[in-house]
Amino acid sequence: MRDWIFKATGRKKRFNWLALDSSIDAGLFGTWAGFRDWWSSYSSFFARFRLSGYRQLLNEIVSESATMGTGALIVMLAFAIPAFEETRTAWQTAGKFSVTFLDRYGNEIGKRGILHSDAVPLDEIPDHMIKATLATEDRRFFNHFGIDFLGTFRALVENIRAADVVQGGSSITQQLAKNLFLSPERSLKRKINEAFLAIWLEARLSKREILKLYLDRAYMGGGAFGVEAATKFYFGKSVREVTLAEAAMLAGLFKAPTRYAPHLDLPASRARANEILTNMVQAGYLTEGQVHGARLNPAEIIDRSDFYSPDWFLDYAFEQVQEIMRDRGEFVLTAHTTVDVGLQKAGEAAVQNILRTHGRARRAGQGALVAMETDGAVRTLVGGKDYGESQFNRASHAYRQPGSSFKPYVYLTALENGYTPESTVVDGFVSCGRWSPRNYSGGYRGAMPMKHALMRSLNTVAVRLSLDVGREKVLANVHKIGHTHVKKTCSMALGDTGLTLVAHTGGYAVFANGGMSVKPYAIEEIRNSHGKLLYVHERDAPKPRRIFERKKIEQLNSMLALVVASGTARRAQLPFTHAVGKTGTSSAWRDGWFMGFTGQYVAGTWFGNDNYSPTARVTGGNLPAMAWKEFMMFAHATYNIPKIPGVPVHPAQMAEQQRVATLRQVDATLGRLSPAFQRIPPKTRKALQALSTLLKDSAKIPLSRDNQPQPQTKPPSKPTSHEAPGIATNPDQRASLRQ
Repeated sequence: MRDWIFKATGRKKRFNWLALDSSIDAGLFGTWAGFRDWWSSYSSFFARFRLSGYRQLLNEIVSESATMGTGALIVMLAFAIPAFEETRTAWQTAGKFSVTFLDRYGNEIGKRGILHSDAVPLDEIPDHMIKATLATEDRRFFNHFGIDFLGTFRALVENIRAADVVQGGSSITQQLAKNLFLSPERSLKRKINEAFLAIWLEARLSKREILKLYLDRAYMGGGAFGVEAATKFYFGKSVREVTLAEAAMLAGLFKAPTRYAPHLDLPASRARANEILTNMVQAGYLTEGQVHGARLNPAEIIDRSDFYSPDWFLDYAFEQVQEIMRDRGEFVLTAHTTVDVGLQKAGEAAVQNILRTHGRARRAGQGALVAMETDGAVRTLVGGKDYGESQFNRASHAYRQPGSSFKPYVYLTALENGYTPESTVVDGFVSCGRWSPRNYSGGYRGAMPMKHALMRSLNTVAVRLSLDVGREKVLANVHKIGHTHVKKTCSMALGDTGLTLVAHTGGYAVFANGGMSVKPYAIEEIRNSHGKLLYVHERDAPKPRRIFERKKIEQLNSMLALVVASGTARRAQLPFTHAVGKTGTSSAWRDGWFMGFTGQYVAGTWFGNDNYSPTARVTGGNLPAMAWKEFMMFAHATYNIPKIPGVPVHPAQMAEQQRVATLRQVDATLGRLSPAFQRIPPKTRKALQALSTLLKDSAKIPLSRDNQPQPQTKPPSKPTSHEAPGIATNPDQRASLRQ
């Protein structure tokens, strides 16, 4: 055996296994001995630095601070990374466009954007305008790297002394970062992003470039962005010509453009300008003697008492113009929009009235409202309580949980998969994994028709339906409507994914028009500076297509009508036409929604807080439904309202139709063209018809108190039509809104 192993090579060439074993043992022992010697030397070396007493305590504090600081830096970077994604886009594109906007009737309503070639160079802006800005907004602008820690600390001390926010701690660079990349919402995440982006701007732009961008982009009230536009709006001249008193008034607008706008409150604006002059003296830019004349002769402004700018809508429309005209090489444009100024005023008044009356008691600080035609033409878009206080558009940019207002998408999927409004469903325990939903009022009610489950907004039934028909099918329908970022989750049926108000309203427009696709739009036409037609929505936008069977939509609408008639949205009932819709409330009462429509308008309302703090039990059935009704009472002028698919004609509308039919029987010629009119040449007849349409739509002459249509059940003697038709409980308010 041994000879076979060693291949008969002889005893002298046999392998020495004992020597190999000895070598391995010696090597391991030597390695271990060497490691012990190294560890002893290592320990002896660092023993020299062993601390005790207060030194050890300080070392522990420094070490822990370094560890926590590193962790905090990692967290801040995690917050900042999404913000830096914005810098990869053409973030100066907005400055290339100069757009004049017209309302649906062709009246100019505002402008957005500024051409760099038309902007006033920094060297031509008066020195006192720049000094007034720096003295008020950022005195250490040329000394910091984007974040002024000393200025922030000083502002913090002053705010603590005053027990209120009397000074801001953001530098000009931080404010510019917010204007260029971020929303104005107040949150820790936004402040962290703002700080990082400020440093990013300082690394890429010079101080002069940053200051110039700030002076061109800041909102200064009256729909004016930038000092040049504001100077023309308030004083009727270029910023090159502003006096010291005028510069002080303009500089006072940066932080609070609505509170100190001179066309809204001239005394407050002049008092603010006096503070700016004091700031200039304290900063050492001017002496008291140099500002004395400006104090004695405050700035005079152009009369703008009749001015109105639908700023929320203009911001939304400007975004659509940039999207449509991207890469076309045209920048000076005129856009014909869909907005109805009368309805826009009514929407803003509805949100403000509800917040003023109930906001403090309900701990709700913000609201939003969107109204559109059933084809998606946006007539009203209100993005918050006060545009001057915050330009963050909560209607188009805020993603909030829709709560139960999401349920109609689930019920529509159930109708497509064999259910009917009369199908029996069970309100009982249901689970998805380890999660199970609970009803708002608690408990279970057992078996009932599906239409009653929607009317009562039962969470368990909605979740059960989504599981029975398949969440994949619900998700497919939701994506078909346009909510492509909704994800498949157990609580999807309860609206756990954020939606914007304008997108959600567009989803309900699909129900209102009988199942045709809808993409909300604000632009009808776009022309260049030479009047050339570049874009027409009817011609260039994708055509609506049928995405749901009309019969299924009719069944859904019949159930949604019960929600308003007998369910959670009774506050949204209208006395002159049927309203259908759905309430929605997110967890901890952070969001309250009401989404609804008539045969003419689709509207959605939202109330909550920017910082996601809970309200005092705001639900979709109280503040949102109340604001929705106030707006809709104004928005309808006559009983001649189209029928909602699947919902019968309202008794008041039926009575009006019978009255008109009786009149036509009495006068057979009613509604026909007279022989004299028929003999008019076709071109003249067409012009007269166009003039008649314009007169019907016009609201140039406000209705008198006696001519205001009222919301009683008795139908009006004669239908009326005007720019912002409506039926309101307060005729004086409606008349003022039309002016």
